[in-house]
Amino acid sequence: MLTIRGCSLAAIVLFAGSVLTGTAAAAGFSPNCSAPERRQFDFWVGDWTVRDAKGKLAGTNLVTREFGGCALQEHWKGVSADRGSSFNSYLPGARLWQQTWVDNQGLTLHLTGGLVDGSMVLRGTRILAHGGTALDRIIWTPLRGGRVRQHWQESTDNGKNYTEIFDGYYSRRSAGLSQQSH
Repeated sequence: MLTIRGCSLAAIVLFAGSVLTGTAAAAGFSPNCSAPERRQFDFWVGDWTVRDAKGKLAGTNLVTREFGGCALQEHWKGVSADRGSSFNSYLPGARLWQQTWVDNQGLTLHLTGGLVDGSMVLRGTRILAHGGTALDRIIWTPLRGGRVRQHWQESTDNGKNYTEIFDGYYSRRSAGLSQQSH
């Protein structure tokens, strides 16, 4: 067995591995999910009040890191009775982000994409109730002051024209409010 000043190579490797793993764990991330690409959507993590483009309250959204930083989970509560949740994760083999959204209105979205000029851009095809399809494009953009804009558009003509579904502006909530309503 190879030794270096009384320490076996196995002991040194074991110690080094525990230090590296401890560093990732101390940051709250699994060592498997600590790559910089997996942090690209972290600007969306937080407890948010969401308003539309005219300033009207749309709802609240709690976006959390889950599973050692391997996923982001969204917990949406609209001002009406709409509720929804999404899981977002980075696919290293494809070099893409993916989102799966499900809500209490029966909507399911499967989106993929990535960071484009500082914004997260995800796209997908949705099957409509009447059997046609729509292309969804959702863009999350970090704004000044720690705010985020989420702009959702759809196309029913194969991407020739897009119409706005949602244009939301996220502002961080105060700690007292966030603990009361989620």
